[in-house]
This record gives sequence, structure tokens and C-alpha cells, in this order.
Amino acid sequence: MLVCGIDIGSTTIEVVLHNGERVVGSRIARSGAFPAEHAKNAFHELLSELNLRRSDIDRIVTTGFGRNYFSGADRVASEITCHAIGVIAEIPSARTVIEIGGQDSKMMQLDEMGRVREFVMNDRCAAGTGKFIETISRTLNLPVEETGPLGLAAEQACEISSMCAVFAESEIVGLLHQGKTPADVLRGVFNSVARRILGMAGRIGLRDEIVFTGGVARNAGVHKALEEITGHTIRVPSEPHFTGALGAAILAGREIVGTNRIIPSSVQEVE
Repeated sequence: MLVCGIDIGSTTIEVVLHNGERVVGSRIARSGAFPAEHAKNAFHELLSELNLRRSDIDRIVTTGFGRNYFSGADRVASEITCHAIGVIAEIPSARTVIEIGGQDSKMMQLDEMGRVREFVMNDRCAAGTGKFIETISRTLNLPVEETGPLGLAAEQACEISSMCAVFAESEIVGLLHQGKTPADVLRGVFNSVARRILGMAGRIGLRDEIVFTGGVARNAGVHKALEEITGHTIRVPSEPHFTGALGAAILAGREIVGTNRIIPSSVQEVE
């Protein structure tokens, strides 16, 4: 059996091939202005790399912001479902999942069987998402991958009072003009993102073990801010940006074998 999960996000696209036991290949690409085309290219490039053809893939499940853009999919699945399955596959003890993507953030609470009990989403404002951090990195003229380490080196975090990403950017420019360092500004930005997530937690609660996933989970500064503001130790999967695609691939495999060989069938789908 060989199945594929494709997570078409607003910023990046992740493709995972799974054989029912483990990941056999993965690829990441930028979504850009043409996510359908870029997803198709990433999928075929991964197949070419592994000397495979489309006919070798038994089932494809897509998820994410652009899950309906991939015409060759056998079915689509919600991000909530796929991230829950992907997290449980690596960290079965997970009870709360925090996922921060390019344009939205989510929090899920799982029960002891890995089922999604409750979830909440922030998809109305860029603040608290990866897009906000990307915008600030451009304002600071820094590669986004350098923001985490720099923010961790801050001597004192700036207070970012604006709750809107647009106004926060203006506020940050003002702080820089006042002589605040980029490190202190970034630490303030990370704290602001973490407070947004904590606000979501007030609606469904935080239960250990807490897992942080999505592309922003690779940012050590945001991870640290989340731990400090929530007061909890938070785990990050080995490849947090692939969690959604992994979950989609596992879901595809589960549907083929019709058993709980890959993931317990108790993990129910959430639309």
C-alpha cells in the first residue's frame, strides 16, 4: 500500500507518501499565487524523486486551506481531522493541539481515545498567525527563519498593545524609531502571538500533554513564548510543518485497509 497526503496551506504545501507503516517520502513547496499548480508540481516532483508513477499511489487525501484545488485527489478532509491524526501518530499522549499556520490558528482538545472533543479557530485576523510573523520579519529586513533565535536573545520584550496585525506593524515601526532593538521587538511579537493563543485556550481549556504543530512551531521564539505565557511544557513533533499532510496520508491508508492498523478508528473526522 502506498498513500499520499497533501496539505495545501496558504503559505506552503506539504506532500507526504506513507506505506502504512512509515513515511517513505515528503516534499515542501511555496503555495504562491497558484497553489493548485504548485501542489501538482510538488506531488509529481516527489514521485519522480522516488521513481514512482501516479498509478503506484493507492489513494490521495488533501487537506488545508486549498484542499479543493488538487484535482487528482480521491477525497478531501478537514485540517482539524488531519492535524489530530498526525499528532496522535507521533505523540499518542497528546490532549491539546495548538496549530499555527500561515493565515489562521487552531486549538483542539482531544480525549483519551484521540478523538477531537472541542476545537476553536482564529481565521478572522492575521495577528496570531504565521503571516503576521512574516510581515514583521520583512519590516525588520530579516529572513523569517532568523526571527526565532534573535527573539530568544532579547534582553527585554517590547509590549505590543495593538490587537490588529496592520496596526501592530505601525506600532513596531514606532518602537524601532524609539531605539528598541529588533530582538526586543520580536520577543514582544512572540508574546503577542502567544497571548492570542491563550485567549483561544480560555474557550476550551488546556490539558496536558500539549503539542504545538504547524509551520510556526519551527519558530523557537514562539514556542518559548507559548510555554512562558501558558505555564505549560509544550512538545513539538519532529517535523511539525508536515503534521497535516501526515494525518491526511494516514487517513487515506486507514480508509483503504478498513482497520485500525495505522491509527485507531476512534479518531473521528471533524468538518
